[in-house]
This record gives sequence, structure tokens and C-alpha cells, in this order.
Amino acid sequence: MSFTLFLPRDSDTLAIQIQTRRCHRHAPPDNARMNTRWKPSATVAAIIERDGKFLLVEEHTQDGLRLNNPAGHMDQGESPLQACARETLEETAFHFTPGALVGIYMSRFERAIPGQDESLDITYLRFAFRGELGEQVAGQALDEGIVRTLWLTPDEIRACAHLHRSPLLLRCMEDYLVGKTYPLELITTDSSVYGIEVPDTAPASPAI
Repeated sequence: MSFTLFLPRDSDTLAIQIQTRRCHRHAPPDNARMNTRWKPSATVAAIIERDGKFLLVEEHTQDGLRLNNPAGHMDQGESPLQACARETLEETAFHFTPGALVGIYMSRFERAIPGQDESLDITYLRFAFRGELGEQVAGQALDEGIVRTLWLTPDEIRACAHLHRSPLLLRCMEDYLVGKTYPLELITTDSSVYGIEVPDTAPASPAI
């Protein structure tokens, strides 16, 4: 077998070099591209079952009253486990200790904004945990927008899918019921998240 290698003429090589230099000169710095890079919204959810029923919250939304797992967004400076415990306490007044990961999920929410060309378009990245439900804090007010907590059976949850705030409510429950569980060690939160200064042991490089 034989082949022929064609090399560009000197003028072609020069043009390529010039074009490459122009691209580098006009390209934004890496950090500038990161500032406009798409990112999902990180959330956590507690999948809590007791005596065959699951703990849900009923909350006000733009679409009326909707059901969801105790769930919410992560705050800066906390791990997914801490966020899940905090959100459960705020929305249900129950203490909750994550014991295992049920799964990591993504879902997308889109809604037209009246009077605007752009629509609301959010992709959620959910860390769902199962664990141990602790004591309820007597007299604690529920988070803003939460109307009440309620316990529903799997069949009751399936029957009211039109009232689910997120499609992940049902998916997480079904995964829980078939026994999906993963060790918490799958999730690592570096100390830098908590604002702890770590001595430099290597040249600085961007986190990936």
C-alpha cells in the first residue's frame, strides 16, 4: 500500500499562521468564556418513607398548589448533604440525616415570559437522598410558600402526577421503591467550598 502526502505551499502556510494569530488575538480569555458558560441549577431532595408513605410538601407556585419532595437549592458554602438536611428542616420542621444517595437527576423547566422574547429556561441538577428522619421541631414555621406537609402512599402519588411540581418527584420515588441506593462517598465536597484555606502544594490551576 502506498500514499502521497501533500504539503501546503509556503504562501498557504503563511496564511494559516496569520489566521491562527488573528483568532488567538480576538478570542476572549478562558475566564471570560466561563462567565457566560451554561450551568445547571444544583438542587437537593429528601426521599423520606415511613410505614409505606412518603413525606411531601404542598407549596404555592405560579401554577397553583403543587406537591414536591422536601427539596431546594444548595447555598454557597455547604455540601449537598448539608443542603438536604437544611432544606428538609426548613420545609417540614423535621430533622433529617442523609444516609445514602438515591440518584443524581436532571430535568428542564421552560416557561414563556409575557411581554418578552426570551423564555424562562432552567435545567435542574438534583441530588436525591434517602436517610433517617428525626424528631419534628414543635412550633417551627415552615419555609415561605409551604402550605403543609403530608404523607401519601405510592399509589396516591402516582394518581396526582398532574400536581407534581417536578417530574423528578415520581422518578425518585420509583427508584427508591426498587432499592436504588449509592454510598455517600460518591460525593466529595472539597474543603475549599467551606472557605477553608489550604496551603499551596502545587502550582495553581483552574478547577475542572
